[in-house]
Amino acid sequence: QVRLVESGGGSVKAGESLTLSCKTSGLIFDDYCMAWFRQVPGKEREGVSSINWLGKLTFYQNSVKDRFTISRDNAADTVSLQMNNLEPEDTAMYYCAAIKNPHCLSYQHDAAHWGQSGVAYWGQGTQVTVSS
Repeated sequence: QVRLVESGGGSVKAGESLTLSCKTSGLIFDDYCMAWFRQVPGKEREGVSSINWLGKLTFYQNSVKDRFTISRDNAADTVSLQMNNLEPEDTAMYYCAAIKNPHCLSYQHDAAHWGQSGVAYWGQGTQVTVSS
């Protein structure tokens, strides 16, 4: 059984930081590009960041570039998202996703409009709330 379990969400003030983690099990972690998406009620789920299987290539939505850093630990089957200088606009439910290819094909550019058809597995989500 494949599981993706996110943790690390919470409520913070603008300018503060959070680190999200996603622990996976039941899959061959190296076979997957890993990504983070986020969703606000009433809006489409949007891509935030992705990282290829080796951890050498990373991609970001323009609005989070220079503030967020994605990383992965293939020995621990875990992907993380370090979020600095958070803004109220970052408030959302954040989801970890395993993408069906290891190279993040179709999940590299224009993150805000990434589709969901290439996602093999989703986590249950973790809430991030940023107050001004």
